[in-house]
Amino acid sequence: MSFNTFGRLFRVTTWGESHGPALGATVDGCPPGVALDESLLQPWLDRRRPGQNRYTTQRQEADQVEILSGVYEGRTTGTPIQLMIRNTDQRSKDYSAIAETFRPGHADITYHQKYGLRDPRGGGRSSARETAARVAAAGVARAVLADLVPGLSVRGYMVQMGPRAIDRARFDADQIDRNPFWCPDAETATAWATDLDALRKAGNSVGAVIEVAARGVPAGLGAPIYAKLDVDLAAAMMSINAVKGVEIGAGFGAAALTGVENADEIAPGPQGPAFGSNHAGGILGGIATGQEVVVRFAVKPTSSILTPRASITRAGEATEVVTKGRHDPCVGIRAVPVGEAMMACVLLDQLLLHRAQCGEGPRGQIPTTD
Repeated sequence: MSFNTFGRLFRVTTWGESHGPALGATVDGCPPGVALDESLLQPWLDRRRPGQNRYTTQRQEADQVEILSGVYEGRTTGTPIQLMIRNTDQRSKDYSAIAETFRPGHADITYHQKYGLRDPRGGGRSSARETAARVAAAGVARAVLADLVPGLSVRGYMVQMGPRAIDRARFDADQIDRNPFWCPDAETATAWATDLDALRKAGNSVGAVIEVAARGVPAGLGAPIYAKLDVDLAAAMMSINAVKGVEIGAGFGAAALTGVENADEIAPGPQGPAFGSNHAGGILGGIATGQEVVVRFAVKPTSSILTPRASITRAGEATEVVTKGRHDPCVGIRAVPVGEAMMACVLLDQLLLHRAQCGEGPRGQIPTTD
């Protein structure tokens, strides 16, 4: 049992390897009657696609998604939706030199320890290439969310690369799509470009922190204990390749606050409860408050680097590894649309769970002010 499926009612199973003929996802639990075709999914894949600038891997994949089942005459049927993305630019020979060695920082050694064999071509199943399937599946989730909760939006962006973080005072959402880093701070994006050029030339890499925010999330999504909204979000983000930490709202920063500082005060408002701050990240007791849901996750530096690193062979002998090929100097850049994808899938799953238990309308109405 390899656990390639996530979600409870909206269930996504991904399949395929980095250097196989194709990869994709099977989406089950999608409500019927939702408008869907490849043109609605492709823009999300285009945002994640490799080779778009010098700061990402130069592997050239069109990432064209094909819908093989579950849609009839442009509408979902309620049956499983099969999505496929063909691999067209594999260079498996790049990995022949490391077939008998373990790359430090990679899953090579743990896959071998668990299964007794591994696919060395790009990491096989452990490759970040697998996330293309998630983004395709999330395109389905976004289409359903747009149908059920028209005002809901999910947006991701990078807030830190290496030691250099954005200046929140310069946060400009319009800048996110205007630079290759999905950065909401134009000045910091310029500095990141200089930093990453130097690292690329040195055969090195760097980590990053990505923030994903969802607006218009209905209050009430989530459950008190084992299906908390923040539990599902944390698990979803941690499942992304190279992610080593997740925080909700103030996250670890809350440890430095007092109770007076951390408590998000509530006042009556014209549209219901009005919160004075959002240290909780839009979730209290595992249940959405109706505020913006904010998640951040930390991505480690790309382990495939040209700088020699000490390791061992499958025979247990000491060796040195240099990983050649086409790799992201900062894998966090292309993790932005993947983080958005996981947020969308979790929110839809939680929405369907909420509707199954509580019905479609809000339960605990709070009077509004005039």
